[in-house]
Amino acid sequence: MKLKVNLSLLVFLITMGLALLSCGTEANYPEVPIYEEEEEEEEEEELRSFKLIALGDSYTIGQNVCEDCRFPAQLKDSLQTYFSTNDSFSLEIIAQTGWTTTSLKNAITSAAPETDFDLATLLIGVNNQYQNKPFNIYETEFIELVNTAISLVDGEASKLIVVSIPDYAYTSFGQSQNPTNISAQLELYNSFAQSYCEDNNLSYVYITDITQQGLENPELVASDNLHPSTLAYTKFVERILPIALEILE
Repeated sequence: MKLKVNLSLLVFLITMGLALLSCGTEANYPEVPIYEEEEEEEEEEELRSFKLIALGDSYTIGQNVCEDCRFPAQLKDSLQTYFSTNDSFSLEIIAQTGWTTTSLKNAITSAAPETDFDLATLLIGVNNQYQNKPFNIYETEFIELVNTAISLVDGEASKLIVVSIPDYAYTSFGQSQNPTNISAQLELYNSFAQSYCEDNNLSYVYITDITQQGLENPELVASDNLHPSTLAYTKFVERILPIALEILE
């Protein structure tokens, strides 16, 4: 009986000893590294600045419409919607109502613009026709103006867009000025410009047909009954924009 008690006591003491031993021993678990969430640094988007220049006469300066309504300004605003808000667009306009090709040539010389523009537009000639200048002056000076415009876009001819001359015969004013003759003469001017552009692989945008809807759709004519309206300029831009995007992208 005494032996049984001793054995029971021995088993109890061993069990308690093991329990105490296990409590006093730290388990060696592998350390789990703590990772701090690292925010991925967003790559800073490259800031781009695009410089536009528009050369011309009343159709470029936007006679009788607001500054933001003329086609170069509408083109700039339309381009911005296709680019990042971080990209910026600037616009320089060398144009005045009544300017002929000679006037524009002299104005560019006086203004001495920079030569690092990203895009140039050229729309000129209506006042040569209106003022009955010899057509050969236009033939000579249009080519000179094209070359000057190309020099303003760092010599890259692909960055120039030539725009056709609107037909003011389809306005109330034009209707009192021998409209048939006006249209025939302007067609001669536009045909020359288009042929020159095609022969020299230059971008040419024909918008004359838009203005030839002026009588049936008076909303295309400004309140002076002569120049294009904001709506007409919007339609110009719809044709110019795809080419401008291709140039800048």
